[in-house]
Formats: sequence, structure tokens, C-alpha cells
Amino acid sequence: MSVIDTTVSAAMLPWSRAGDLRRRRASWRPTVGPGPEARVRSTSTKEEMFARGSTARGTIEYLRERVDSRLVDRVLDQLTVAELKQLTSARDTTELRYSMLVHLWRIVDAAIRETHPQWIEASGAWAIEQTGMRLYSGLIKKPSPIEFLTQQTSLFHLYYRPGDMVLVEESSGRAVVRLVGFEPGDPLFCRRLSGGWPAALTIAGGRSVQCVHSRCSLEGDLFCEWELRWK
Repeated sequence: MSVIDTTVSAAMLPWSRAGDLRRRRASWRPTVGPGPEARVRSTSTKEEMFARGSTARGTIEYLRERVDSRLVDRVLDQLTVAELKQLTSARDTTELRYSMLVHLWRIVDAAIRETHPQWIEASGAWAIEQTGMRLYSGLIKKPSPIEFLTQQTSLFHLYYRPGDMVLVEESSGRAVVRLVGFEPGDPLFCRRLSGGWPAALTIAGGRSVQCVHSRCSLEGDLFCEWELRWK
């Protein structure tokens, strides 16, 4: 389990699997009814996945601006010729193979995880604060975190496909969101989202935002979930 704020632990999460399904919100999102595991892990969702060019471009921008610009060439040199061509020609909304993005993240992680162990969480926050606000400020800057989480347009759809991020539980100052129809494939994806959630909810008016990656499909759970708390 990946924890951003260690004052919150899995032991503090009181919901049950049946309970969170009964209390789910945002009916406009893909239905997650009884037996959700079979639905979100169907054969079709395990086919090739895609990410927007902004995710890869943002990773390079973060590395250049916040870590060490001299590392960028070393990272890019480790991409295949085809991957490098895709990355350098990609615009923010270009679709790239998700596997290429994961390969890029792994290269960066191998290069800087000893000196910057939280780099992927920090890059997730960067993606919201910089690229996200540049492209989708109207979707992120809301009067309250709940309005951000329940809006009609899915921010997830603007970065990845297939799948979605579904609000499954909501109360005052607290929410649980679930990843459906998308296979992370690597903990770096989950950690990046764990860094992005606090940034997004802070921009949306939340204070003292805490994020816990409470369930992870890569650790044997049926799906990935994040618990979010704020004041």
C-alpha cells in the first residue's frame, strides 16, 4: 500500500466492499454493480491501453525543471528509436501506447530513485499543478473537492483509456475513488496518482489533503482504490 500521509492507515478505513458499492455516487460513470471484479477485469480491458502525450511530456518536463536537466538526454537515449520518435513528435493530446509510458517511467526511476525516492509522486503533483492547470484548469479549479470529484467530465479520460476513476464513497471531508477498466501494470502508475490527488484536491479548495492508496490490484486486491481526506 502506498501512503502519502502516514497519519492515515488502512486500519482506519471502515467501509466494506458491499457497503461502498451500495453508497457509490456519480451514476453517469461506468456502472459497477454486483460482482464488479468480473466487469472491470474483463478480457477487453486487458487489451492495449493508451495515455495522452501530456503524461510523457510532463514526465520529461518534471525531470528537466525539478530534478536535473542533464539527465534528460540520458533518459531519452534509453528509449527505442520508435519510442523516441513517438515522444518527440507527440502533442499533449496525442495518444501513446501506455506500455511506452511505463517504460519511460521505469528508466527515470532506475536513474533517480536513490537520490529522489518520491520523484514519481512529485511528478504526479507536477502534472496537475503545471500541465493539468494549463490544459484543464476549468475541470480542476472547483469550489470544493466534492464538486471536483462529482463533475460530469472525467479528468481520467483526458489522460488515459480505456477505463475511468469512479467515486464509490462520499462523506464530509472524505471520499473513496476506484480505478475501473484500466490495468496499472506497474506501481509507478499508482504512486503517480497518489501524488496527483492531493494536488488536485488542494487546487479544488481542500485543505490539509491526505491520500492513501488503500487497495492495489498489483498487491492482490481486486481493484485499486484511493481514500481522500481534507478539511
